[in-house]
Amino acid sequence: MQFSRIIQGCMTWGVWGKQFNERQMVETIHHCLEQGITTFDHADIYGDYTTEGEWGSAFAKANIPRETVQIISKCGIQMMGDNRPENTIKHYQYDKDYIIASAERSLKELQTEYLDLFLLHRPSPLLAPDEVAAAVSQLKEQGKIKNFGLSNFTASQTALVASRVAVSANQLEISITERSALDDGSLDYMMTNGITPMSWSPLGSVFREGTPQSDRIKKALEPLCEKYNATQDQLLLAWLLKHPAGIHPVIGTTTASRITNAVLAEKIALSLKDWFTILEASVGEEVA
Repeated sequence: MQFSRIIQGCMTWGVWGKQFNERQMVETIHHCLEQGITTFDHADIYGDYTTEGEWGSAFAKANIPRETVQIISKCGIQMMGDNRPENTIKHYQYDKDYIIASAERSLKELQTEYLDLFLLHRPSPLLAPDEVAAAVSQLKEQGKIKNFGLSNFTASQTALVASRVAVSANQLEISITERSALDDGSLDYMMTNGITPMSWSPLGSVFREGTPQSDRIKKALEPLCEKYNATQDQLLLAWLLKHPAGIHPVIGTTTASRITNAVLAEKIALSLKDWFTILEASVGEEVA
């Protein structure tokens, strides 16, 4: 799989966020490409099942060769809302027919003939791996998806699916304030099995919540900003990028300057001691 190291998340481009019109979407797509971001992350549910279609219309107007970008989407969450009136309760669905129908719907909405990566959005206690494998096999044979992966799956859940079908990626919440994947075996499993880790919410809660943990992290970052001539958000991305698993942060910002800022994080090579300085600030004590 070839994806840009920084991936552009599209969850907030539509009604769940900035409510971009078509022109704004086209401009933002072009800006991402100009910065070297070629991978765009979607899910069927974004914008109450509307954002894929809006983005697809914009991409069609952007005059960008399809082979120069990579498009990711996800399926499986059945949300309640105006666009799914039949759903009387939020649930997950992963039978063969539904997975195939979801992929085909995403292709239609995104106005593309194939997805570079298709993910199961969240694990379900009723997931049957043989059903998943049958759907993925058909979608691949028909050229509708190039790669298959998971999102928010634990190492054991990933192993179950991988026992039936090749898993290329797993998209997890990984950040300086959500470090579970570093300690629970998730990243170890992905490294062992050649699975690409992707991190949603890569900045964590540092800039959203005024907690003692966030305060400690910001204080630790202050001297490093001067040392590396970098901003705090760049350093937090660089912290993820240093991990040997090869994590791909999925950024959620829609602001052009912050998109540019994020890409510059790829050039920051944190020293070993500075990496652990940031970790210690998050934990609140020296490592054991």
